[in-house]
Amino acid sequence: MQNINSTTELKSAIILLESRKIQSKQILKEQFNVTINSFKPVNILKNTFNDIVTSPNLINNLLGATTLIATGYFSKRIAVGASVGIFRKLLGPLLEIGLVNFVAKNPDTVKSVGHTVLKFLSRKREINSNQQWQKKI
Repeated sequence: MQNINSTTELKSAIILLESRKIQSKQILKEQFNVTINSFKPVNILKNTFNDIVTSPNLINNLLGATTLIATGYFSKRIAVGASVGIFRKLLGPLLEIGLVNFVAKNPDTVKSVGHTVLKFLSRKREINSNQQWQKKI
């Protein structure tokens, strides 16, 4: 700030500082309201949900974890089934661990195999629906 030599300069400097004070006060109030709103539980949940939805890494990790859990569960159910035999009871957890490790180490391979199986099943479904449609005609 420059040196003030007269009363008119002093008055204009005071007016300028008061207007800056009013602007700063208004900005501070607005920021306070934004901060208070961001700490409301509804807004916290909404922001967290938006972060989850817009985060591709989190979604990929969630899908990967779901795939691992499903693979382990189904492999154990297939291996053990309803059997009470001790060999099958031992084989179930070993097969589960082995498949989960394979899926965890080779996610791209599992994805490509999954896409191939889905394409095959969808083609087979289309063929069956076309055959049924032609039988009706």
